[in-house]
Amino acid sequence: MNCLWCHEAIILDVNWLNILIPSVPRNLCDTCASNLEKINGKRCRKCSRIANIEVCEDCTKWEKYYQGNDVLEFNYSIFQYNEHIKKIIAKWKYRGDYELGNIFNETFKQEFFKKFSHLKNAVVVPIPLSRERLEERCFNQAEMLADFLQIPKVDILTRVHGEKQSKKTRQERIISKNPFSIQQNLNKYAILVDDIYTTGTTLRHAAKLLQMNGCPRVFSYTLVRG
Repeated sequence: MNCLWCHEAIILDVNWLNILIPSVPRNLCDTCASNLEKINGKRCRKCSRIANIEVCEDCTKWEKYYQGNDVLEFNYSIFQYNEHIKKIIAKWKYRGDYELGNIFNETFKQEFFKKFSHLKNAVVVPIPLSRERLEERCFNQAEMLADFLQIPKVDILTRVHGEKQSKKTRQERIISKNPFSIQQNLNKYAILVDDIYTTGTTLRHAAKLLQMNGCPRVFSYTLVRG
């Protein structure tokens, strides 16, 4: 087996335990795996930003914006947005290398059940792409991540316009029009899934719409904290 990123051969340890209990297939070599930095230590409990305080300044602003009732309970992210993962995501997401996403399969599942297993009967809701963006990329990275989890998934959100958030300032993102529409009510807890949490605007647009249509609590789970 070869590393999905550098394509070097992955050398596996062979012992009696591995023979009796087959190990999970590895998609990254040790070197490439070590370049992915997990968020360890203290983090903001609301957005997963590395911080020495319980709630970071940005999340405090969101609380004030929603008058103490933030539509998003919390976001949990796995990795820091370093140069290595930035390159992987660029190739996976923008250059259509679908297979590269499998790098995150096992970790995304494991971390999910550590953080969200207490939410019984919750469903995952992937953040949708616009039709134009989906045609460009041929797949939705959030949909791929949601499929890794192997729990009930509902595709009830549609993105009605595809203006890029990355080209906007933080303030422009916050006051931007909600880009989503919803097809049906949802009376279960929802866990939004996306690749990156940056300002939290996109996720809160989706969360607000879900709450307005019956969802009692909305959380989000993202691969990277930008």
